[in-house]
Order: sequence, then structure tokens, then C-alpha cells
Amino acid sequence: MKVDNNKLGPLAGKVDTGRSGKAENAQAQGLQNNLQAKGLDAKSKAKSPSNVDVSERAQLMAKAKNIASQTAGVDEAKVARLQKMIDEGNYKVDADKVADRLLEEHMTIPD
Repeated sequence: MKVDNNKLGPLAGKVDTGRSGKAENAQAQGLQNNLQAKGLDAKSKAKSPSNVDVSERAQLMAKAKNIASQTAGVDEAKVARLQKMIDEGNYKVDADKVADRLLEEHMTIPD
């Protein structure tokens, strides 16, 4: 079955500008009047800089991101050596040490 978009009828491409268009225009005009009453204009720019308070957690996140972006990169030789050990079955993981390290790291993260 072929769909032909040319047979949409006589109202194709026309937009209903009835009540909804008038209501939106009235809302926009009301907003513009409200801004002008407060001494503002939709085209005006802020005359003074804005102050932003950033939470301690957000500051720590930004610091962590900065540190992560400054890392030297990946030690390809070490990755290849570890991959070879894993493939051969010679790489052993001490689960207790991993768990202890995870807990230490978790305890340093502020709530």
C-alpha cells in the first residue's frame, strides 16, 4: 500500500488560529505588561552580575572532575600485563582487600 501525502484534503497545511491563538497572545501580552511594570523589558540584559551559591557536594564533584581530567592517561604496558595474567588465569584477587579499600573510599565521601 502506498501512502500519498498529497490527499490530505482542503484544510491541509492550515493552522487553526481560533481561541488558542488569541489566548496565547493575551498571555504573552500580559507577561510583557508585567515585565514593563517592574521596570524590565524582555530584551533588556542584566545590569549586575548574578551570584550563585554552589553546595559543598557540587564543589567536591567539580574538584574530582578536574583531577580526573588532569590524569596522565592509561599505562598501556600495565594494562597489557594485567590482561595477559587474567587470560592465563594467573591474576588472583584478594576479595578482603578489595572490600576494605571500597569501605575506606566510601567513608571519605561526605554525605
